[in-house]
This record gives sequence, structure tokens and C-alpha cells, in this order.
Amino acid sequence: MTSRRTILKSTVLAAAFATVGFAAAAEELKTLKENGVIRIAMSGAYPPFNFVNDQNEVVGFDPAIGTEIAKRMGLEAEIVTTAWDGIIGGLLANKYDAIVGSMTITEERDEVVDFVGPYYSDKRAIFTQPGSGIASLEDLDGVKVGLTLGETHEAWAREKGYDINTYKGLPELLLELENGRVDAIVNDSIAAILAMGEKGQEFEMFADPTTEPFGAGIAIREGNPELAAAMQEALDSMMEDGTYLAIAEEWVGADIR
Repeated sequence: MTSRRTILKSTVLAAAFATVGFAAAAEELKTLKENGVIRIAMSGAYPPFNFVNDQNEVVGFDPAIGTEIAKRMGLEAEIVTTAWDGIIGGLLANKYDAIVGSMTITEERDEVVDFVGPYYSDKRAIFTQPGSGIASLEDLDGVKVGLTLGETHEAWAREKGYDINTYKGLPELLLELENGRVDAIVNDSIAAILAMGEKGQEFEMFADPTTEPFGAGIAIREGNPELAAAMQEALDSMMEDGTYLAIAEEWVGADIR
């Protein structure tokens, strides 16, 4: 049987080669400098890392990091929101110039995009309602598990053979768990803990013992070493002068490097 991982890779590669001029793409940093704007994509549905506030503004850790990187490159950041399950395809189709959306760096993704960073690290965790009796991966067999469509956690859960429902983003996951429509949700630990704390939602959790901590990176199209170097230099300088820590403490409450 063809694995979901292979399907994901094939889909993304197909999108890449369908993009006009992809194979011979020129270095993009010069064009961005001429235009003065870099378009940065994220889902807008992953608080506190990126979400839409009451003023209909996309705010959070990710847009703050992306905007600061753009500023240090002499560019204005234009934040774009899009569905997570098609976000890499949109990058390869030139709908935006970078993804700063808490994207886990994986070997499969690294085959079709280049990564800057990582700019923070996290770990997979499983969340349930108090008293659920679900306390290990074995307990997930036979229960309904909720995940965000297109995240690495979805591919992991499918490989495990769990009975899953998929959703657009973390807010929907939390609501489904609270209302009992799923028995557990799988998510990056930091975002879920903070989001449930913010809304006063009670939960129990345990970390996935089979998975090492992972890094979130900034995705750009391949073949742009000058752009990658400029973005990395901006990120490094933020971490060195305290700006990164200030942004992390504002939105996450801790240093998450």
C-alpha cells in the first residue's frame, strides 16, 4: 500500500514541477529587495503562534518573528493566511515567498523546500479530558483521535492506525475535545497548553515517548541560497540582541529555542 508520506511527497513534487520555471528559478533575494515586500504565509489558526484577533489582524509569535526578519532585511512583511494542508503547494506556486507558520522540519519537506532555522523547538503531546483513562499511546487504540489536517502529527497517527478526525486548526481541535466529539487530540505541546490555559479548558496530557523534540523552520523555495543566508542572518541577530527572547516572552511566556 502506498503510504501517506509517499502521497504527500508525490503531491508536493507534482506541484513543484508544475510551477513555471521552477527548475531554473533565479535567486529571489534581489527581486524581493526591488519590490520591498516579502509575502509570508501561515494558517492563522494556531494560537498563540499565529491567529486572527478581534480586529481581524493576524498576530502571534510567527508573524512577529517573520515581520522582524523582514525588517532586518529592509523589507515590509505582508502576512498571508492559507489552509495548512496546501501551504507548501502555495509556496511552490509563488503565491507567497516564505512560510513562517510553525512548520516542523522533516526530511520529506526538505526534499521540496529549503529551511531557515529552526527558530523554535517543541515536542508532540497527546491531550485528553480529565478522567479519560487515556494515559499512553496504547490507550489511543479504539478511541477517536483529533488532529490538524496536513500536520506531521496526522501522518504519524495514520501510520499508527488510529481512528482519526481531521480539522483546520487548533481552535477546532480544542472545541471538539471539550465537547467530547474526540477522545484525544495530538498537537505540539506548547501551543495546546497555552491555548487551553487561555480559555480555562481542563485537560490531561502525556508526551509521545517515541518522538524526539523537533524544530520549526522557515520554508522558502529551493535554489535561493542568498535569501536563505539573509533570513538566517536576521534570525541569528534577533537571537543575539534579545529581540527574539522579548517576542517569545510576549507571545509564549518562555524562551523556546
